[in-house]
Amino acid sequence: MENITWMEFNKRKEDSVVILPIGSTEQHGPHLPLSVDTVIANGFSTRLAEKINGLVAPALSYGYKSQPLSGGGPLFPGTIDLNGETVIKLVSDILTELIKDGVKKILVLNAHFENEAFILEAIDLVSNTYGDKVTIVETNWWDPMPEDVIDKVFTEIPFPGWALEHAAVTETSLMMYFAPTLVQEDKILDLKVEPCSYHKYPIDKSIVPESGVLATAKTSSAAKGEIIVNSVLDKLVEIVNEVF
Repeated sequence: MENITWMEFNKRKEDSVVILPIGSTEQHGPHLPLSVDTVIANGFSTRLAEKINGLVAPALSYGYKSQPLSGGGPLFPGTIDLNGETVIKLVSDILTELIKDGVKKILVLNAHFENEAFILEAIDLVSNTYGDKVTIVETNWWDPMPEDVIDKVFTEIPFPGWALEHAAVTETSLMMYFAPTLVQEDKILDLKVEPCSYHKYPIDKSIVPESGVLATAKTSSAAKGEIIVNSVLDKLVEIVNEVF
């Protein structure tokens, strides 16, 4: 959207699926940039748009607070966190503006684990207002991933679970595929973290490793990123064809 004129957008607004990528600005350890979630959201969105002749809206690059057990963002400089109410209002306003412009089909593609509940709340509120004037779908990149892809990606180390897959094999492999120049491979740590089973406030810094990494990114590769991307894109196209 940001690279076309309003006249071009006007011609396509009713027939095209508009994809809204949502990421975050959040620490991802010593080897990945703060923009990981947004880069990944944009990467999937642009490739999906090519396959379905869709339009990609400018990404929302800030997200809800990453929790200590799945990232610990608030404990690290550079992470820019939003309150849940802010996320709801931002997403609601963006969706509302698209609908007012005449968009009929919207897909929200989230790439930040903690965003999802607030995105869904925003979609629910907007849907209650506009009813059948618009169809809105929300998804992320990890839920549509076929189970056999986990076995293909985690060939040398076990899958630690999605909460601990922060700056680890999947995100690092996706970054190696989408934006290899942003990955500092020499700073990838070989570590094992024992996950905590409770939340405590005020947040205790000792609950998150000093590096900000919750599971090792060793064995990551662009080839594994490509496996993830291709398999997920196939599923996203299926979703679009089924819903829209």
